This record gives sequence, structure tokens and C-alpha cells, in this order.
Amino acid sequence: MKTEMNDDFFLKKGFLISTDKSLIDFDRVHNYLCNESYWAKGLPRERLKKAIENSMCFGVYKDGKQAGFTRVVTDNATFAYICDVFILADYRHLGLSKWLMQTIKQHPDLQGLRRWSLATADAHGLYTQFGFTPLSKPENWMEIFAPYPVQQQNQGGEK
Repeated sequence: MKTEMNDDFFLKKGFLISTDKSLIDFDRVHNYLCNESYWAKGLPRERLKKAIENSMCFGVYKDGKQAGFTRVVTDNATFAYICDVFILADYRHLGLSKWLMQTIKQHPDLQGLRRWSLATADAHGLYTQFGFTPLSKPENWMEIFAPYPVQQQNQGGEK
């Protein structure tokens, strides 16, 4: 099933997807990843800053306000790993995740890649619309998984 989203539909409603890192509301992105996501709980601020610096980032904005985010770790030649994908709760069920995936897959710097990858616990239906399938040879893939230690923050923000 191929999905095609109409850019003008979203643009006319005040939405924008941009790779301009200066537009990212870092605090909002960090809060979501560190406290609300299931995959990056406890992500330290400095780690996220470094990850953003070294990734292609796609921000979703509504009238200039952060509505979603994704990082793509890539060499821009052979491989891209899509990660940290989210749309904030107030903006869900509008088709933004599909528009975001379409925008990523169509980005000029990401054309002709040999392999795309991602990991998800709950969004298989979204990603299959863009050609993703289970690993063809999972026995060839290996990992080292080291989750972030989740630290409790007090009201003052200290750890």
C-alpha cells in the first residue's frame, strides 16, 4: 500500500516540516524523549544535543511551535536509520506521521540509499505504508543495547 500525502493540505493549515536545526524546541523534544517515550527514557540532555548535532533532523511545526520530531542517522550515500520519531499528543491523528515519513523518504540527500532501517514496538502499520518490512535476514543483525539509567528529577530540575 503506497501512501501519498498532499503537502499543500498541511502547509495551508500552518504546518511545516523542516531540517533547520535552529527551529527545534530542544526542551520540548528532550522532555518528550526523556520522559514520555518508551525508547529513550532517561536520555541525558547532553546526549541528545550531541545526537541532534550529528544527525539529519526533521522537525514538525504548527505555526512555529514544535509538533513532532525525527532523527535520521545517515551517511547520505548508502544507509539511513530513522529514530526518535514522535508527534506530540495534541497533533496526533491528523496524518502528520505519514507526511513526515513521506518527507523523509523524498528528501534529496536520502535518495539512492541501499538500506533504510528503524525499530518500532507499535507503529508497524505506519512504516509498512512506506516500504518497510521485517528484517529479511534477522540472523545477520546484532546489537549492543545499553538503556539510559532513568533518573528521578525533583521539582527544581536537579537530578
